[in-house]
Amino acid sequence: MSKNILIVDDSSDTLDLLKEALEQEGYDVTALPYTENIITSISQYQPDLVMLDFLLAGINGGELCHQLKTDPSSSHIPVIMLSGYPRVLESLGNYGADEFIAKPFDLEHLYASVKHWMEESAMHA
Repeated sequence: MSKNILIVDDSSDTLDLLKEALEQEGYDVTALPYTENIITSISQYQPDLVMLDFLLAGINGGELCHQLKTDPSSSHIPVIMLSGYPRVLESLGNYGADEFIAKPFDLEHLYASVKHWMEESAMHA
Protein backbone atom coordinates (compact mmCIF):
# COMPACT_ATOMS: atom_id res chain seq x y z
CA MET A 1 0.00 0.00 0.00
CA SER A 2 1.30 3.43 -0.95
CA LYS A 3 1.54 5.93 1.85
CA ASN A 4 2.43 9.19 0.13
CA ILE A 5 1.35 12.54 1.53
CA LEU A 6 1.63 15.93 -0.18
CA ILE A 7 1.59 18.93 2.14
CA VAL A 8 1.32 22.53 0.90
CA ASP A 9 1.83 25.14 3.61
CA ASP A 10 3.71 28.44 3.38
CA SER A 11 4.89 28.18 7.00
CA SER A 12 8.27 26.44 7.08
CA ASP A 13 7.78 25.62 10.77
CA THR A 14 4.48 23.87 10.04
CA LEU A 15 5.96 22.03 7.05
CA ASP A 16 8.95 20.84 9.10
CA LEU A 17 6.74 19.71 11.98
CA LEU A 18 4.26 17.85 9.78
CA LYS A 19 6.97 16.26 7.63
CA GLU A 20 8.93 15.00 10.63
CA ALA A 21 5.86 13.82 12.55
CA LEU A 22 4.32 11.96 9.59
CA GLU A 23 7.61 10.42 8.47
CA GLN A 24 8.00 9.02 12.00
CA GLU A 25 4.62 7.34 11.43
CA GLY A 26 5.99 5.67 8.29
CA TYR A 27 4.59 7.94 5.59
CA ASP A 28 6.50 9.31 2.60
CA VAL A 29 6.00 13.07 2.75
CA THR A 30 6.52 15.77 0.14
CA ALA A 31 6.35 19.21 1.74
CA LEU A 32 5.93 22.26 -0.51
CA PRO A 33 5.77 25.90 0.56
CA TYR A 34 4.00 26.75 -2.70
CA THR A 35 2.66 25.10 -5.82
CA GLU A 36 2.23 26.79 -9.16
CA ASN A 37 -0.28 24.16 -10.26
CA ILE A 38 -1.81 21.69 -7.81
CA ILE A 39 -2.88 19.23 -10.52
CA THR A 40 0.70 19.13 -11.85
CA SER A 41 1.99 18.59 -8.30
CA ILE A 42 -0.47 15.70 -7.86
CA SER A 43 0.71 14.17 -11.12
CA GLN A 44 4.35 14.60 -10.13
CA TYR A 45 4.20 13.31 -6.53
CA GLN A 46 1.28 10.82 -6.75
CA PRO A 47 0.00 11.40 -3.19
CA ASP A 48 -2.59 9.22 -1.47
CA LEU A 49 -3.53 12.18 0.75
CA VAL A 50 -3.17 15.95 0.42
CA MET A 51 -2.90 18.42 3.30
CA LEU A 52 -3.44 22.09 2.43
CA ASP A 53 -3.07 25.22 4.50
CA PHE A 54 -6.10 27.44 3.99
CA LEU A 55 -4.20 30.73 3.79
CA LEU A 56 -1.35 30.46 1.30
CA ALA A 57 0.71 33.22 -0.26
CA GLY A 58 -0.93 34.21 -3.52
CA ILE A 59 -3.79 31.69 -3.44
CA ASN A 60 -6.42 30.43 -1.09
CA GLY A 61 -5.82 26.77 -0.18
CA GLY A 62 -9.56 26.26 -0.53
CA GLU A 63 -9.25 27.09 -4.22
CA LEU A 64 -6.52 24.45 -4.57
CA CYS A 65 -8.80 21.97 -2.82
CA HIS A 66 -11.64 22.85 -5.18
CA GLN A 67 -9.36 22.32 -8.18
CA LEU A 68 -8.37 18.88 -6.84
CA LYS A 69 -11.93 17.83 -6.10
CA THR A 70 -13.31 18.93 -9.47
CA ASP A 71 -10.57 17.36 -11.61
CA PRO A 72 -11.40 13.73 -12.52
CA SER A 73 -7.74 12.70 -12.17
CA SER A 74 -7.55 13.80 -8.52
CA SER A 75 -11.12 13.99 -7.18
CA HIS A 76 -10.70 10.67 -5.32
CA ILE A 77 -7.72 11.88 -3.25
CA PRO A 78 -8.65 12.83 0.32
CA VAL A 79 -7.87 16.43 1.29
CA ILE A 80 -7.33 17.68 4.83
CA MET A 81 -7.48 21.47 5.16
CA LEU A 82 -5.44 23.09 7.93
CA SER A 83 -5.93 26.59 9.26
CA GLY A 84 -5.32 28.74 12.26
CA TYR A 85 -8.48 30.62 11.28
CA PRO A 86 -11.33 28.10 11.42
CA ARG A 87 -14.04 30.77 11.44
CA VAL A 88 -12.85 32.08 8.07
CA LEU A 89 -13.26 28.61 6.61
CA GLU A 90 -16.68 28.12 8.19
CA SER A 91 -17.91 31.36 6.64
CA LEU A 92 -16.62 30.50 3.16
CA GLY A 93 -17.54 26.82 2.89
CA ASN A 94 -15.22 23.86 2.83
CA TYR A 95 -14.35 23.71 -0.88
CA GLY A 96 -14.92 19.96 -0.91
CA ALA A 97 -12.29 19.12 1.70
CA ASP A 98 -12.73 15.76 3.38
CA GLU A 99 -11.74 17.12 6.78
CA PHE A 100 -10.75 20.36 8.46
CA ILE A 101 -8.18 20.50 11.26
CA ALA A 102 -7.64 23.74 13.17
CA LYS A 103 -4.15 24.93 14.05
CA PRO A 104 -2.63 24.45 16.50
CA PHE A 105 -3.49 20.79 16.15
CA ASP A 106 -3.12 17.83 18.45
CA LEU A 107 -0.68 15.33 16.91
CA GLU A 108 -2.68 12.30 18.07
CA HIS A 109 -5.80 13.69 16.37
CA LEU A 110 -3.74 14.43 13.25
CA TYR A 111 -2.33 10.88 13.18
CA ALA A 112 -5.80 9.38 13.59
CA SER A 113 -7.19 11.56 10.78
CA VAL A 114 -4.34 10.72 8.41
CA LYS A 115 -4.70 7.01 9.16
CA HIS A 116 -8.46 7.17 8.56
CA TRP A 117 -8.12 8.95 5.20
CA MET A 118 -5.27 6.67 4.10
CA GLU A 119 -7.55 3.68 4.72
CA GLU A 120 -10.35 5.39 2.78
CA SER A 121 -7.95 6.17 -0.07
CA ALA A 122 -6.77 2.55 -0.20
CA MET A 123 -10.35 1.27 -0.39
CA HIS A 124 -11.07 3.49 -3.41
CA ALA A 125 -7.79 2.89 -5.22
